[in-house]
Amino acid sequence: MTRASATFSSRLAPTFAQYVDLKRALGQRFYNPTRTLRSLDRFLHDQASQYPDLNATAFQAWCQTLEHLASGERRDRMRQVYNFCLYRLRTEAQCFVPDPVLFPRPHQRRQPYIFSEQEVAKLLGAASKLKRVPWSLCPEVIRLAIVLLFTTGIRRGELLRLTLGDYDRQNATLLIRESKFHKSRLLPLNGDIAEEMDRYLHARALRKPPSPQIWPSSATPLRVDRLIAARAWHSA
Repeated sequence: MTRASATFSSRLAPTFAQYVDLKRALGQRFYNPTRTLRSLDRFLHDQASQYPDLNATAFQAWCQTLEHLASGERRDRMRQVYNFCLYRLRTEAQCFVPDPVLFPRPHQRRQPYIFSEQEVAKLLGAASKLKRVPWSLCPEVIRLAIVLLFTTGIRRGELLRLTLGDYDRQNATLLIRESKFHKSRLLPLNGDIAEEMDRYLHARALRKPPSPQIWPSSATPLRVDRLIAARAWHSA
């Protein structure tokens, strides 16, 4: 099923729609840039009498509506409009293109923290001491999440999208679905990681409640587990 075209209402609506459709046809989800272009489209529609086209004055006035955002976020949105203007320039040689030199300076990215093996061992120990609630697998889920993140290098989103059916016990592989660039891949697991997976499945089987409606099937995303894993990640 094809995704519906984004809707715009200003004078530039056809060009906005063509640009978004092109990016999506190339395989991009294009969520944030589309949201930014819709914001600009609404501004141009509401201020059509004052700004009949996107020019330097209109762009500056629209940028002033972003003052409540951090400078890095403002820069990202302004660059998204800049990329749109470059697309428009292909067919409209006289169209306005903002100067990126005038954009806010980018944030200095936080240096990533690399956990040592000793620190991971402490996290695993803390996970085993987490408090249980009825039908909860909190300690097992947190332990498995830490092991997978530390040993396989999968991304946070990939971890949260895992389902029971993604684990192939016979071949010791994990299916990572819709990863970067919307592709899936099979991740081979060594013996220690496969043992962790089997330990989790065994604990799950022992604590399975009598009602199947309480527990998701192997083809269902682990909603309870995803919530716990996300909580563990953000509190780390």
